[in-house]
Parts: sequence; structure tokens; C-alpha cells
Amino acid sequence: MSPTRTSDQPPVRTLSDLAKIAGVSAGTVSRALAGNSLVNDATRDRIVALARAHGFRPNQMASSLRRQKTDVIGIVIPLGHDQRQQISDAFFMTLLGHLADALTERGYDLMLRRVLPDRDEDWLDRFIGSGMIDGVIVIGQSDQLERIEEAAANFRPMVVWGDHAQGQQHCVVGTDNRLGGKLAAERLIAGGARHIYFLGDVSAVEFAARFAGATDAAEGHGVAITPLTNHLSADRLEAEVAGNLDRPLGPGDAIFAASDMLAVAALARLRTRGIDVPGTVKVIGFDDLPFAAQTSPPLTTIRQDIRAGAFAMVDRLMRRLDGADAPSIVLPPTLVERGTA
Repeated sequence: MSPTRTSDQPPVRTLSDLAKIAGVSAGTVSRALAGNSLVNDATRDRIVALARAHGFRPNQMASSLRRQKTDVIGIVIPLGHDQRQQISDAFFMTLLGHLADALTERGYDLMLRRVLPDRDEDWLDRFIGSGMIDGVIVIGQSDQLERIEEAAANFRPMVVWGDHAQGQQHCVVGTDNRLGGKLAAERLIAGGARHIYFLGDVSAVEFAARFAGATDAAEGHGVAITPLTNHLSADRLEAEVAGNLDRPLGPGDAIFAASDMLAVAALARLRTRGIDVPGTVKVIGFDDLPFAAQTSPPLTTIRQDIRAGAFAMVDRLMRRLDGADAPSIVLPPTLVERGTA
């Protein structure tokens, strides 16, 4: 017998409403209405019958789900290495803007999520299996390389912004971070640096590669290099940089910041201390975000072609959605010489 709706039951307007009545998750309802084979026949039939009995009229997204296509791409930012970092970070906003442009040109909407992996171990599998998206773009590998690799083994329409390692399974678009770190250190060494302080959390895959490249160059020239752990959350960025830079600094010392945001905080602290840049201490950043040319002095940095990377990510994702092969791509970094080094 089909379920019937009684007059005292609340109206069913959303997938979540129907999920509560059915005693399942909203994702299961989405998959059931889409005819997804992951939902067993009995559960699917019961959910469909409940939807009819309650006069539930799926919205456009649910209609798309029944066609096995949502026209939505999920974008997820995992923050395992720094949980207080915000999406408002200048790098995230720059990359997201270009991704939105590229996806809109292809007729897709986007769904954005910021996740804290230690609170949600299944963050990626749950997003992939939600039934609400056609594919996934992951911004940054953070400290989640193992989870991303596991997901890539069973889910092809996923592309990651990050660092490429030999033999990894997931498709990556990103800069050659190790080479970028090497270019930065070599520029500082050519300017007279005898001790390089690296600002950045090396537990993050991309920052670790930048530090490794800088270390290659430093060791090759007999130059000391010291890592100083710094996070990127806005509420503690300047305080942490200040704490790390409250040390004797003079000619021969230089700072390689793993991001332009860290470099700007370093410039502010050095200015407060009355240390001349680049006369006494030279500073170099990484990213070449739009504000880098507007600092005082203008920031010398390693440029990532973020726009090209965003469009390459979307191109590879579309090819994967069509069932085609789409290998990783590593973009070359470029030294942008300005006034700080």
C-alpha cells in the first residue's frame, strides 16, 4: 500500500523535509529521486512513493538529478593544516573568481564548501556521494593527500589545485612549487643573502615543496635556511609573523614568504621595527596576487598563473566528465622582480 499524507503532517517542500519523513539523509533522497543504483530498490521505491503521497514537487535541481546531471560543480577547500584560515583569503578569492568565470562559460553553477577534516573525516566521499554535484574541484591538498588519493581511485570527475608528485593518482593542476622555491632563494642569494628565513607552514603540501626548493638552492650555495612556521588565518597572521621576526636581523638576512599574504605581514613588521627593505633585509613572496604590485616597496614575488590554472582545471574536469583522459598539468613559475628583493 502506498503511503498517504494526513492533514496534520507538515508540508514537504525540500529534500530535507522528505528525508526526515523517510528516515534517511537528504543525499539518499537525492540519489533515490535520481534513480541512482547506490540506493536499493526497496528504499528508492519507498522514497518515490512518499514524495508522491506528500505532493512533493522537486525543484530544478532535483529534476536535474533525475536526469543524472545537476549542472553544478562542487568546489571544496580543505583546511586540515590551518583550521582558522578563511575563504576570504586573497589567494582563494582570486582563484575562485577565475573558476567561477570558467564554469559559467561552460554553463555550470558552483557549490562552495570550506571543510575542517578533523571534524568530518568523510568530507570528500560525502560531498562526492551527495547527488548534488556532477564533479569536484578541490582547492589545495592541505594535509589531506591520502584522502584525496583514495577518492580518486573511484571517482574520475575530480581535479585538484596543488602540487604534483610522481605516481599520484588524482589529477592536479598547479605550479611547480619546488622550482618556484628554488627561484626565490636564488634571487635572494644573488642579492647577498647569507641566511634565509622561510615563512610558511611546511605541513601543507605546496608550502613544503616551496621550502624544499629553497633548501636545494641554499644548500648548493652554502647559505643557511631556517623555517619559521606561520599560519594564514587573518586573525593571527600579523601577530605570528611579528613573533617570528622579533629576532636580530641585519645585512645578509633575507625572508622568503610562502605566500604574498605572509610577505605583506613581514613587510609591515619590518617597517615597524625600522628595518629597511630591501637595503638591510630583502623579502620575496609567492603567488603574485593583484595587490603585490601595490605594496611599499612593491613586492618581488614568484608568479603563479592563477587564471590559466583555473581554466585548465575546468577544462580537465569537463574532459573527465565526458569520460576522456585528462592528465595533470604543472605550470611554470616566474620570478617577478620589483622593489623588495
